[in-house]
Amino acid sequence: MDNAPRYLAFAGAKLVAEGEVSEVLPTIKLRFDRSPSDTVFVFDVTTGRQTDFDLRGTLEDALARVHVGEHRGPGRPRLGVKSREVALLPRHWAWLEEQPSGISAAMRRLVEDAMKKAPGPERARRIRAALSNVLTALAGDRPHYEEATRALFKNDVERFEQLVARWPGDLRDYAVRQARAAYEAEDSEGGVGRE
Repeated sequence: MDNAPRYLAFAGAKLVAEGEVSEVLPTIKLRFDRSPSDTVFVFDVTTGRQTDFDLRGTLEDALARVHVGEHRGPGRPRLGVKSREVALLPRHWAWLEEQPSGISAAMRRLVEDAMKKAPGPERARRIRAALSNVLTALAGDRPHYEEATRALFKNDVERFEQLVARWPGDLRDYAVRQARAAYEAEDSEGGVGRE
């Protein structure tokens, strides 16, 4: 899928899997089967929110639950689509009703286009917010965490890298990669950028 969510899986400070659910779930399922008490933290890369997968049964069972989801109402649960209410003005509804692909498809297309065209500073803000969520869960007790977070949101990537330099390798490398991505996104369209 083009817009399939991407995930990170950390066991402590070690990155054990990264990618789409079909790439991440087998690794965490294998770890779970070997040691059910082994704690693996899984995060949605885009939001940084922690995600839990139901790992009971076989790998195929776990994958099927992810793809079908718990949603039983309107929408297309196999595609991860959930029905929600949207309030629009009559002229918006009229325009949407004229779209050849239908209202839902037109709205999804508009949202996807807007997400792709988000200005650099907005993309940078989302990357930083997601990274902050991950770091709060995994590095909140690490040395210089608070100062590193301040440097991240000030777009001081050089200072951020100095502050996280002694963190465990996988955690540090992911944090630096995302901080640089935010810095580059900010700078790409005349944001705060380089000082």
